Amino acid sequence: MKSRAQNGWRLLRKSLGIAGLAALGALSCAAQQTLPLDKPIVIKQKHVRVKQEVGRFKGTVMNANIAQITVRGIENELAIRTFPLSRPVSEKMQQIIDRGGYQYGDKVTIVYDPATQRALKIKGKPSKAL
Repeated sequence: MKSRAQNGWRLLRKSLGIAGLAALGALSCAAQQTLPLDKPIVIKQKHVRVKQEVGRFKGTVMNANIAQITVRGIENELAIRTFPLSRPVSEKMQQIIDRGGYQYGDKVTIVYDPATQRALKIKGKPSKAL
């Protein structure tokens, strides 16, 4: 029994000694100077250009107005898609409509944003005004 008690006291003395050394080490550390926080640290950053993916849809016009254009696909005639127009394309479409506009059967290519399905550009000649 005495050996167990002695081992317990030895263990207690060792742990107190280690804790005491750690406390002395922590107290003896010199205060470190902090970085000034009033100025940001400038790091050179590379300018990354994100290339916007665009989709293209070739077809013939079924209906067109200043808000949207409906097109039937050339490769697949069962594919009919309606694209809402972006603001610059809508303004350009107003000018085209003033000159006669796109008529049924005009061949066009729609450049659109795949995420929003919004027409970014319309390529193709409108028919002559009647």
